[in-house]
Amino acid sequence: MSAAVGEAGDPADVSRTVEVTMEDNSYTPQSITVTAGETVRFAVRNRGELVHEFNIGLAEMHKAHQAEMMTMMQNGALEADRIRHDRMGGMMHDDPNAVLLEPGQDGEVIWKFGTSGEIEFACNVPGHYEAGMHGMFRMRHGG
Repeated sequence: MSAAVGEAGDPADVSRTVEVTMEDNSYTPQSITVTAGETVRFAVRNRGELVHEFNIGLAEMHKAHQAEMMTMMQNGALEADRIRHDRMGGMMHDDPNAVLLEPGQDGEVIWKFGTSGEIEFACNVPGHYEAGMHGMFRMRHGG
């Protein structure tokens, strides 16, 4: 993970909570303003009928992760509407910058932002990014 993107946040340093709702191939909100160095708790809810992901990273990071997610789907660990944890093998989906949720599930990501202004949040389940399921973080510098 690039230092410009950030790192796992300490819950004690959270400055605010942002609620993010995932539906079938969209996020609400579609853009989120953050301050460089800020630690934010994202309360993520999947209200769609498909498995969705909230993943923080640069565009090239999402592209690389999409290939991993395709492998998960091909291996039967990821289905359209459920996660088969028993088939994950070594492909655990437990990175601090992402949460993968089945329909109706809630999760959270606590993230300390770095300095990059090109950070996206995206769903890398095969086909979802291409269908428009991604948004941008708007980076403010300074307090």
